Amino acid sequence: MSKIHVIHENEEWTNHLVHRLKELNLPYELWHLDQGTIDLEAMPPEGVFYNRMSASSHTRGHRYAPELTEGVLAWLEANDRTVFNGTRAIRLEVSKVNQYTALRREGIRVPKTIAAVGKAQIIDAAEQLALTPFITKHNRAGKGLGVQLFHTIEGLKEYVYGPSFEESVDGITLIQQYIESPEPYITRCEFIGGKFFYAVRVDTSEGFELCPADACSIEDQFCPVGETPPAKFEIVEGFDDPIIPKLEQFLKANAIDIAGIEIIRDRDGNVYAYDVNTNTNYNSDAEAKAGRYGMLELATFLGDALHVTTTK
Repeated sequence: MSKIHVIHENEEWTNHLVHRLKELNLPYELWHLDQGTIDLEAMPPEGVFYNRMSASSHTRGHRYAPELTEGVLAWLEANDRTVFNGTRAIRLEVSKVNQYTALRREGIRVPKTIAAVGKAQIIDAAEQLALTPFITKHNRAGKGLGVQLFHTIEGLKEYVYGPSFEESVDGITLIQQYIESPEPYITRCEFIGGKFFYAVRVDTSEGFELCPADACSIEDQFCPVGETPPAKFEIVEGFDDPIIPKLEQFLKANAIDIAGIEIIRDRDGNVYAYDVNTNTNYNSDAEAKAGRYGMLELATFLGDALHVTTTK
């Protein structure tokens, strides 16, 4: 039987999609890829495949889930299956360096960033960046991993050579320009089927805690980007920034079908993209207030794609 196959490693972030698939009476199967095998001689099952593997999977004990998923996606693509957020998408999901280089290629401004491996090299990178304040973050990120704000090189040295230093799971630390917005918010743009769906304004007055998932709470230490009370999220009606067509072109160029992209505007009006989430989540309180539902739209999109494959 032809189905919608959802590739993931976290049930909490998948339950809302399952609810909508059931609501639309769509056949589906969950592929939890924390462990598994790939028989390269076998033929994949019929249907469509949606990848929502997370860069922060290792924080839930699923260290090699992204690597296994990339292999599965390559196998599916080699057998001409319909795959949404395939091998190119997961390469961007697990690497900020890949994200920023791909965004720059499409003419989209990103914060100045230097990638470094090694503690001495992190210090050298900050000196080379020559901007204050600046931040550090992990290359394979999610849930705010490694994000620290520094005003001096000396403060960075104390952190890097101190007991609280967190090394990225892939060994790559980013030294990045800190973008200060005149307004206490950032904007997260959601795309489904490669097309803009809506924008969410995220209040950052209490810090950059940006997780939209309902599963994230103040007590939850495994939130993909941090933890923010749902009231901090508000869907912006009529959002029509000139960056939207550029982001859609970026998604098309990188074969990304579903994503949330976070942007921020600096004091001079320049807009920067700084995070691409290919396992995007939606906030139910903000959606209920606006009457727009990301998982319902996504389930409908997947159902339409399944219909196309079964009628060929």
